[in-house]
This record gives sequence, structure tokens and C-alpha cells, in this order.
Amino acid sequence: MLQRKSMKRNNNDSQTNRHASLKTAPYPGKRIAKATLFFISCLFISAGLLDLLGCFDSTTFAGLKQVTTIRKQPITNYKFPRQCDVVQNQTQEERQQLPMSEDGTNNNKARSSHPGPSTCPSYFRWIHEDLRPWRETGITRGMLEKARNNKAHFRVIILDGKVYVKKYRKSIDTRDVFTLWGILQLLRWYPGRLPDLELMFDANDRPTVRSNDYKGQQHPAPPPVFRYCSDDASLDIVFPDWSFWGWAEVNIKPWAKSMVAIQEGNKMTPWNDRVAYAYWRGNPNVAPTRRDLLTCNVSDQQDWNTRLYINDWVRESREGFKNSNLENQCTHRYKIYIEGWAWSVSEKYIMACDSMTLYVRPKYYDFFIRGMMPLQHYWPIRDNSKCTSLKHAVHWGNTHLDQARKIGEEGSRYIREEVNMEHVYDYMFHLMNEYAKLLRFKPEIPWGATEITPDSMGCPATGRWRDFMEESMVMSPSEVSPCEMPLPYTPLELREVLERKANVTRQVEFWEDQYFSNGSIKP
Repeated sequence: MLQRKSMKRNNNDSQTNRHASLKTAPYPGKRIAKATLFFISCLFISAGLLDLLGCFDSTTFAGLKQVTTIRKQPITNYKFPRQCDVVQNQTQEERQQLPMSEDGTNNNKARSSHPGPSTCPSYFRWIHEDLRPWRETGITRGMLEKARNNKAHFRVIILDGKVYVKKYRKSIDTRDVFTLWGILQLLRWYPGRLPDLELMFDANDRPTVRSNDYKGQQHPAPPPVFRYCSDDASLDIVFPDWSFWGWAEVNIKPWAKSMVAIQEGNKMTPWNDRVAYAYWRGNPNVAPTRRDLLTCNVSDQQDWNTRLYINDWVRESREGFKNSNLENQCTHRYKIYIEGWAWSVSEKYIMACDSMTLYVRPKYYDFFIRGMMPLQHYWPIRDNSKCTSLKHAVHWGNTHLDQARKIGEEGSRYIREEVNMEHVYDYMFHLMNEYAKLLRFKPEIPWGATEITPDSMGCPATGRWRDFMEESMVMSPSEVSPCEMPLPYTPLELREVLERKANVTRQVEFWEDQYFSNGSIKP
């Protein structure tokens, strides 16, 4: 209203003083300059008010200097500073960058293209089963301290979106370092969405919380211990292993990069042109079951349809790992997975090769294998009769090429699509959220714990360790919410899933027995 009155007054004034204005304005250019200056001033004032109200982006003015922010233009090649003391002066925005996607580029098209969260893969349902022992009692601080006495390597505390760690003992290699690094990346992927919690982590291979020690009301509740694998006789809580962010000791790159490299390796040799034998390369000295596997190697007396090789990691390290590149090992139609001292990190790399995975019956499981089915994602191999079982599997595959190739490709699709880094972070997110709901105490920072950040971990690192941290760093939050957590199995559903797997495995063993009994294959 004030503006309209002002305009009316200005119009009247201009009519009554038109002749006087013409007489008293000896320089018409000065009047035009004043009007132009007034117009530009009003324009900037209006733009400032609109920008303040969030209705206008000042960068849209053509011809004006564009104002950019780190949030809108993420850094694309972040490197840890050489001097760690300068890290404290950097802001979170200055370190943001888009994460690596499956194609190795710094974008998030795989998830941002979806309008909303998808349903989590079926193996997420096992989170409910892993936490079931504490559903009724909850988790008390006493139980947590018992987990420390159960030889945990470190305690993780998340408070107000910050991560603290208290270490108790040294882990194998840098398992603890890259596990903690992964947890830091989770908080960058979903900032501000993790609840306060405390957990104990054991970075060794084999589970330690035996279920028989905690059966019956007369026994205490089991301690909650996180680790990389478990088995049917244990209650350890399964968590993604350190190698998803890189295994520097053996030059295995972070999973996002490794998966891209293996996909490229798959293209080098078409499936039908691959060597028609079962391939395995690894260290046989970590477990008796692997030493037994070597008896199935080709010899002058027998050919079990296998080609098995010993990997000397000490020699490989000395020679620059030139013979252990994962992307160069997708040359056979069949690849063998066999456990080591416990479950083996090699599992996901073997299954990503499009070759039909010959999966020697395992004792241990990691977080994603429980969602896979025999004859759909892999071919089951007997543990107590490896050689004959492998010979039969390769014979079957070579006489059923289309079916064998389909099993191999379906296994690789599962690894590529359902165990990508987005789903790894979602699994961690849901597991830690469900775990936090069970805590019956207020998390707190214990004496001797220290806060960790990406820079506090990355600055002191050198060589491949530092490179892998830079390559696996999450540089901007996810553009979508975590996948939707599926409901727990009902007792009937769980029994049906387990029986279906067992029945398929028995069917394969029946085929094997029939082949040998009717003389189709000589053992």
C-alpha cells in the first residue's frame, strides 16, 4: 500500500512540476544515471530479501559473479593433508564428495534414481535371528562387559553422531583399523541417523560365544560380540568384514573398485571359451580342509577336473602381487570356494567372476551367504568327498553348459546387486539400529577411549593403507533413505528356508551318487 501511495504521489508530482523539472535539469544524463542507479539498487535489495527467505538463488543472475558452495560442488579428488595438524581447520563441507558407485565414478545414480527406499535383500532378515538371544532380556552393561572379557579387540561408542573407540588388544594385520574406518564411512553415508550405542568387536576369525554355554534359565545371558562370521553352534553377531574397505596387506582394493575390475575381467574371456576345469588359488596352510583339497589336483594318475594353485603371499608381496590380481582370475568356467581357518574373505571375489561357484559345504557363514540358494547361486560340494564331488560338478556343467552358465551369472548378479556397498552400509545401519534398541543402559565414553575421524585415521596412514582409505571414503550423504527392513522370519518360514536348502543339496548329492554308481563317471 505504501508503495502504491508513493507511486501515486510521484505521478502527481511529475505532472505539476513537469515544466519546472525541464527548466531546472540542465543535464538530462545525470537524471538517467540516478534512475538507473536507483533501479539496480532496488534489484539487489529485492534479490537479497528473496534469497534470505529461501525463494531465490542469487547465482541465477546472468552476468553476475556466480557464488558456489562446497555442498553444491563437491570436491572430486580429496586427498588427506600431508600435515595432520592442519586437519582440524577443515570443515565437514570441505571434505564432502560424491561416493564411488558401481561403475567406478563419483556419483550415486544407482540409488538416487529411485524415488524412495527399496526393500532390503532377503538376507537382512537374519539380523533379527542374530539378535534374537537378547529380545526378551535386552542387553545390560554387565553383558557388554562380559563381552570384553570374551577377548574383544575393541569397543565402539557412538554418541551424538561421533565415534569413539577403546582398544583392548591388537588384531590380525589392520582388520581393526579398516573395520573402524567402515563404521566412520557409515556415519558419513547416513549422517545423524545412527543412535547412541556401545558394542564390543572381536576381529578374529572363529566365533567364541557358544550357544550351549547359555542354554536354560540357570545360565546367564550371552555376551553380545560382533565379528565377521558365525556358525550354527554360536551366538556371535555377524558384521561385514574389513576387506569391503580394502585389504592392504595383500593388495586387495576396496570392494567398489574390486567389483568394477572383476566385471572388466569377466569380459576378457567369454564363458564358453573359458577353461573347462574347476579353478582355485589360495593358501592351503591355514586349515586341514584346504590341504585336503590339494589332493584333488591333477596328477599323472588322476584328473579330478580341477586346476589348483598355491598362493605364496610372502612371495607375491615381494614381487608386487603381479600373479594375484583378482580380475585376471576369471578364466575358468568353474571356481572353487572353500573355507580357511573359518569363513574366507575370498568368497565374494570368487562368486563375482560369472563362473559357476563350486561351494564346498561350509561350517561358517558371513552376513550375506544366508540369502543364497544352491543350484540358483552356486553348486554345493561335499566336504567329506571333495574330489569325486568336484569331478561330478565339472562333468555336469560341461554337459549342461547353459544351466551352468546361468548359475554362475546368477551368483555374480547376486553379489553385484545385493552385496554392493549401498547394501553393505544398509546392513550395517539396520543391524546397529536394531542392536541399539536392545540396550538397557545409557551409552557413555569410557576412560581411555578416543574420538576417531576420517582425518585422524587417514593422516597417519601411509602407502596402500592411505590409498585405500582415500578410495573408499564416502564423500557425501546418501540421496535416499536406507532400504526398508524386512520382517523377521516366523518359525515356520525359517524352517521352510532351511529345509529347502537342505533338500536341494541332497538332490545334488543324489545325482552325484547316481553318476558314479551307473559308471557314467569313474571315481
